[in-house]
Amino acid sequence: MERADMVQCDADGINRIILIGSDSGKRKIYFEKAAADAGVNLSFYDWKDFFLLEKAESLENSVVKIDAPEWESCRLRELDELTAQYEERLFQLAKLPFGAFFNHPFEIAEALNKRKCKQRLMENGIAVTEMYEEHFSRREELFDFMKEQRLHQVFIKPLKGSGAAGVTALRFSPAKGKTVLYTCAALNRDEIVNTKKMYRLEDKDGEAFLDKLLELDCAVEKWYRKSVFEGYSYDLRVVVQDNHVDYILPRLSKGPITNLHLNNHSMEFSKLNLDNAVVDRLTEVCIRAAGCYPRLKSIGMDVLLEKESQKPYVIEMNAQGDLLHKDVYHENKIYKRQIEIMKAMTAYGSAETGYETDSTQS
Repeated sequence: MERADMVQCDADGINRIILIGSDSGKRKIYFEKAAADAGVNLSFYDWKDFFLLEKAESLENSVVKIDAPEWESCRLRELDELTAQYEERLFQLAKLPFGAFFNHPFEIAEALNKRKCKQRLMENGIAVTEMYEEHFSRREELFDFMKEQRLHQVFIKPLKGSGAAGVTALRFSPAKGKTVLYTCAALNRDEIVNTKKMYRLEDKDGEAFLDKLLELDCAVEKWYRKSVFEGYSYDLRVVVQDNHVDYILPRLSKGPITNLHLNNHSMEFSKLNLDNAVVDRLTEVCIRAAGCYPRLKSIGMDVLLEKESQKPYVIEMNAQGDLLHKDVYHENKIYKRQIEIMKAMTAYGSAETGYETDSTQS
């Protein structure tokens, strides 16, 4: 593997691949493995050495993939600030004279914001899980809204974040005066921290947590009944790359939150034995959703199939949602496909240049 500050480039054309990310973790390891298997030389820059990238030469000869940084903080309020810093770095990257981006920084940044991303999908006629327009800063406001709309359960999500950070499933019964919520975050010394453990909080404990959560910039979403397989509700992580569905991973859970790092489990998509018409409709929706972001060559999206109708709804999209352990520990299909796409980009320069300042995107 070449050191990023010692790479030599040919004079003509786009002819090298750069990965920007974190030096630890499976993303880099398995992307490097896919590159090595394909005989591709890969240059790597750690986010901690961002200043080296700004000073690098011959960036116009490269196509770059951007992975998210790894953040040490587990405090939700700090994660929000770190996301803002990351967005600023993305805008800086967009101004550097790269030959091409695998996923464009502007669109990575927009996908980070759940409300903006969902709005773009709706404008293009994509079925998404409904996000209520109202903003709630206190639980009393949320409870009044739920009473008015006759809602007994909703999801609450920080607008910026991934990995189920702060995601909370709330059940509220005004008639019984009872509150129950499920979350992988915890209230610690008057501050919310993200964990890898599920919690069930009731009544006063749940209300105290909810008060603190709503101090953050959150969205409230409609609760949909997900399809069920052998007693488990499930949703799907779908990876669309270069206008093709490359991987579908069912995520099964006994509870309302399906993220796999919370001791939920996955299975082969084919074992769901879905009707061909359902699979065709799912595939069509996912490809159309990815088409709303034409400058993202790879998108991981969470999709549910509604229990009664099996109609697909996009829950959210992630421009860096490509790490699936079931894949990398077996075929490493997703990252191998990315290398194929990037090799084609280096040969033909088919992606948009990074040297632009599109103020409408930022």
